[in-house]
This record gives sequence, structure tokens and C-alpha cells, in this order.
Amino acid sequence: MNVLKRSLFILSMLGIAIVSVQCKGDKKADTEKTEADAKALVTIDKSEYGTTAKGEKVESYKLKNQNGMEVDIITFGGRITDLKVPNKAGVSENVVIGFSSLAQYEKENPFFGALIGRYGNRIAKGKFSLDGKEYQLALNNAPNALHGGPQGFFNVVWKADEVKSGDTAFLKLSYVSKDMEEGYPGNLKVFVTYTLTNDNQLEVLYEATTDKKTVVNLTQHSYFNLSGDFTKTILDHEVTLNADKLVPVDADLIPTGKLEDVAGTPFDFRTPKLIGKDINAKNDQLEKGKGYDHCWVLNNPEKGKTIIAKVYHAASGRVMEMTTDEPGIQFYSGNFLDGTLPMPNGGTFAHRTGLCLETEHYPDSPNHKNFPTTVLNPGENYKTKTTFKFSVKK
Repeated sequence: MNVLKRSLFILSMLGIAIVSVQCKGDKKADTEKTEADAKALVTIDKSEYGTTAKGEKVESYKLKNQNGMEVDIITFGGRITDLKVPNKAGVSENVVIGFSSLAQYEKENPFFGALIGRYGNRIAKGKFSLDGKEYQLALNNAPNALHGGPQGFFNVVWKADEVKSGDTAFLKLSYVSKDMEEGYPGNLKVFVTYTLTNDNQLEVLYEATTDKKTVVNLTQHSYFNLSGDFTKTILDHEVTLNADKLVPVDADLIPTGKLEDVAGTPFDFRTPKLIGKDINAKNDQLEKGKGYDHCWVLNNPEKGKTIIAKVYHAASGRVMEMTTDEPGIQFYSGNFLDGTLPMPNGGTFAHRTGLCLETEHYPDSPNHKNFPTTVLNPGENYKTKTTFKFSVKK
């Protein structure tokens, strides 16, 4: 009997020990899972940004990952006001031009950080025809219409919905552009989704539908300076563009209708080249744009996967790579920044202190039958995505 009791006691102790080990293992697994979840988490936080002159409330959303990348977006114009990414020393700094107040964004400015629509880039004399009917747009870049007109998408308050999902965070903006707003036909429902991932990737997804035949060409107009120091120009940035051809323009920066080879010209960025290398070369197109302000025809065999543009800043080590399913990209070297617009911490944004890379269809496409179409019909879904991926090169 004593032997039986002793055996039962030993078995009981072994059971307790096994359960104890299992509990410790479960706790360790839970701890590891919690740490992994924390590492994977991308957050999104909302705050009040201000009130427009029209009395509309404007909100700001901060998307932040675990690698030191942050992006601030306001509902006025869907603008990126701040984008922090690490340099090769691990220091995160803002790399996009912006203002410190809503009032400054409401004043006339060169579209800092804004969503652009209905039509990104220029339309000649603000006119185009659909099914034999001519439409006259509002002119804001005489004698042309530019970036949707004086009250384009950059100048309206968007509705915002936020979504958190582990290693990504989404900000979905929406706006309804009414029939004949700025001269464009059709009630256009627009959605733009900003997504931040934990591998320092910012995706911009554009979607739209219409109830009447119209034209649409949406893009994002952030000005980048990867140095993080806006007192410096972008001439020391190295740019690569996966493009064999250019869309040349006339004196009003309207496409001639031809596509020209970049080979042997200052517009050849097929291999990495400093922006400052050829920007002052004697060239008719450079003179017309006062630098680079042109649309390149992209080589994009795997749309959305092929890297179509790359920017590298050696001093900071920052690299920005872009993918898109759009046929073109407007590279603008900040030629019209003139030292009159204030920087948030004092001083002004001087000549060529920011660069833009706007993925898009070609300028003035509605007036060029040989260009890819920008027509959107009722029942069709406009959908396009551009991705900005940041890394460092040491």
C-alpha cells in the first residue's frame, strides 16, 4: 500500500512539473508573440489640424512604422505635410517640402504635397472635346489649365477613414467632384488610399468612377529633398529613370505630339546621373522648362513591379525607389521655387530645393489621339497605384 501511495505521489509531482513547464512555455510563446506583434505594428493617429477660411474642419493623420518612418497627411488637399525616413546613421528626418500652417496651404502655392485632379499636368488652352462636344476648363496657368484648375483636388477637404492592420496602416480619402466642377463633365467619385508598410514603403492607390464620360489623370505632387536639409538644392541627388523617350513641349509647356529619344540628350537618365550634371546644358527643351519639367515615357514591362524611378542622395545614404502602372512620369526639378515661400523653421524655399516625380498619363492627352487615353466612361473603374520605397545605402 505504501508503495502504491508513493507511486501515485511521484506521478502527481511529475504531472505538476509537466504542467508547469507547459505554462512557462506558453507564457514564453505569448511574450514572443506580443513582441513580434509590437515589432510588426504600424500605427495611425488622428489630430485636429485647423479650420479653413470657409469654416471647414481639417484633420491630420500620422502613419508610423517601427523603422523610423512617419508620414503626416492632412485632409485639406490630401497633402503629405511631413515624411520622415532614416538616413544611413539611423536618424529620421523630414524629406518633403511643406508649410507649418493651414493658412499657408490655403494661399497660392506650387501644390506642395497635394493630390492632383481631375487632370494632373497641363491641358492646352483648357479645352478638350468628348463625342464632338467641347469643354472649356478654368485657366490657372495662362494660357492653359494646370492640375485641375484653381480649385482642383489640392484645394478641397477630403473625407477620411482610417484602418489599422498589423504591419500596415491605411488612410482612405474620398471626394465627390460634381458635374462641371472646374469645367469637367460628370459626377466623379474619387478614392485615394495611402498605405504605410513596415518595410518603409508608402503606397498611393487612386480609384474613381463617373456617371458621365469624362477625363481623369490623378497624381501626387510631393517635393522631395532626401538630404533632409531644405537650405540645400537637389542638384546633388542622383536620379535614374527607366525611360527611353521624352514627351517634348512647346514654349507653353504643351506637348508637341511627338515622342523623342533621350539618347545623347540631357534627358537621358537611363543610368544614374546627378541632376546638376546637365541641367544647365544648352538645350531647347531645358530652356523651355527652365530646367527639367517634362514627362518621360516609361519602360514598364511589369507594371507595378518594375522600378521606374530611383533617387539616391550620397551624403545621407537615402534611396527612394518608385513603381507604378502609369505610362509616364513628370520629373520637375523645382525650377520655379524662388525664395518667396516660408520654411517651417525659418528661411525660405530657394531655387531647386525640391524635386517632384509625378506618375501620370502624358500632359494634354485629351487633345492627342496618339497618346494613351485618359477617358473614363460610366461603368468603368479608374484604378492606378504608385509606390515609394525608402531604404539606405551605406
